[in-house]
Amino acid sequence: MARIEVLPSAGPLGAEIWCGDLRSLDDVTAAEIRQAWLDHLVVLFRGQRFSDADLIAFGRRFGEFQYSNPLPSPLANEGKVAQGGRQDAHPEITVVSNVIENGVALGGLGDGELVWHSDMSSFEAPPNQTTLYALDVPPSGGRTGFNNMYAAYDTLPEALRSRIENLMLKHDATIDAAGYVRRNFAHAENADVRTSPGAVHPLVRTHPETHHNCLFLGRRVKSYLVGLQLEESEALLDTVWTHATQAGLAWFHDWQPGDVLMWDNRCVMHRREPFDPKARRVLHRLVIKGTKPFNKPEAVTSGRHPRAALA
Repeated sequence: MARIEVLPSAGPLGAEIWCGDLRSLDDVTAAEIRQAWLDHLVVLFRGQRFSDADLIAFGRRFGEFQYSNPLPSPLANEGKVAQGGRQDAHPEITVVSNVIENGVALGGLGDGELVWHSDMSSFEAPPNQTTLYALDVPPSGGRTGFNNMYAAYDTLPEALRSRIENLMLKHDATIDAAGYVRRNFAHAENADVRTSPGAVHPLVRTHPETHHNCLFLGRRVKSYLVGLQLEESEALLDTVWTHATQAGLAWFHDWQPGDVLMWDNRCVMHRREPFDPKARRVLHRLVIKGTKPFNKPEAVTSGRHPRAALA
């Protein structure tokens, strides 16, 4: 790389990039960042000083934005506060926060644990990329963990890999990232997982840019392997999830104010550790649109993704 310095983490994914102030990014540097992101799955920039307009200008270099409603606050879901977080001046941004001011939640997802998941996997075309910019972070807790789904696929026992190779997974749409029922799907809260709302995607997907295969699990709750008996689906998913979320496939990030972190939602799952509810945490999020997952085009790259080889 001519314009950036890439410092890989000691884990099976993740790298810090040194390239100065991202507000002065040019096309060549942006292209090098994109390549580093494909190589390392998650990339980190420290010490940035973004306005919302700066964050949007940076994110626009990586694709078209996925717009969404404000992220749900658990307290708002329980009717204890009003739901805020809508950025009318900058609708590209959603706010991740536990802060309540004047009876209004500034953002969503609260202060509790967020279990392993891929963003918006129940969409027909889940997003390619998520970017988080840290404004306020607690002094401890709230780490975000990532795991390498190339490595999860590559390290499956051969018999298990053959068993799941051509299976399709239904990704439930009724539950949000905080574990609450989405209001627009309240009518389907108790629906059979085989028929409840949600997109169906290959369990093993081919990355459209790197052409390596990886697992695409979405989230565990209410997922279903299409065509299997429910008990068989549950047992097989339990086995795959236990493998995919093992500690050796993960890397965790400790947040600092000014951090910009972006990950490849197609080949990474992430989770958040809980933190002190009295601490202040505010991050601004961008999401880049993706394409419908597919499995095994003619030109699948042979061999393992370079970061998968570290697992």
